[in-house]
Amino acid sequence: MQTLTTVAALSAAIQQAKKENKSIGLVPTMGALHEGHLSLIHRARQENDIVVVSLFVNPIQFNNKEDLEKYPRTLEADCEKVSAAQADIAFAPSVEEMYPEEVTTVYHFGPIEEVMEGPRRPGHFSGVAVVVRRLFDLTQPDRAYFGEKDFQQIAIIRNLLEQIKYPIELVPCPIVRADDGLALSSRNMRLSPEAREVAPTIYDTLQQAVEMSEFEDVETVQSWVLDTLASFHEVNPLPNGLMFEPEYFEIVDDTTLQPIEKWKQSKGVVGCIAVWLDGVRLIDMVRFK
Repeated sequence: MQTLTTVAALSAAIQQAKKENKSIGLVPTMGALHEGHLSLIHRARQENDIVVVSLFVNPIQFNNKEDLEKYPRTLEADCEKVSAAQADIAFAPSVEEMYPEEVTTVYHFGPIEEVMEGPRRPGHFSGVAVVVRRLFDLTQPDRAYFGEKDFQQIAIIRNLLEQIKYPIELVPCPIVRADDGLALSSRNMRLSPEAREVAPTIYDTLQQAVEMSEFEDVETVQSWVLDTLASFHEVNPLPNGLMFEPEYFEIVDDTTLQPIEKWKQSKGVVGCIAVWLDGVRLIDMVRFK
């Protein structure tokens, strides 16, 4: 495996691959890799001649400076994992290498960015689009792999591809979970042992919500999830002042991402959630149908 840190080196490697008519799979990450990321790399390995994994904490997608500062950075361990997963290239540039000039591009995504994460993280999806577009331009992939935990992000990238008209296949990949159901996330590293013990409650609640959807309406299920998580500390006293607070839970059409009022109004329905736990913001999703 090659570990490349400059645009020039990456471009040279990509040009050589293109000259040999090799297909390219891109796995964009911000490092702090876990089994979820590795599942994307394994999928890309099966479907492409060359696999490129980016390891870059993208500052312009963070609207919270403290979150950016606390984001885990484990580059040496990440490169070992990328190599073990048999990727061909790990691309780990500096901020200056990725953005040699001030970023002025702003992307807009209409209704799909006006729900859930969008209003709560102003500028986040534009920042995501800027870095993904940059990676697309540098790697010229045939396919790009993203995890479904970030369900709204996938919709944003799909819309970006429509806007820029790139013939790249977007490959959504299933969430990988710990044995207790917690969706794997780089931010899980920041959870205290006490918070980590509580965290599986999020997915447990979502699973119960899916069961409820068989006999309850949308509004009832949504309210139950929010109330259950908000009152969790009343039923289960949390240690050391631990805070467990749902930020949102939305039940939406899986294509438009707009909230639904009745189960039958959409062919595909997902529930997306964000929860604050011990100062760490966790997201998850579940499919209703």
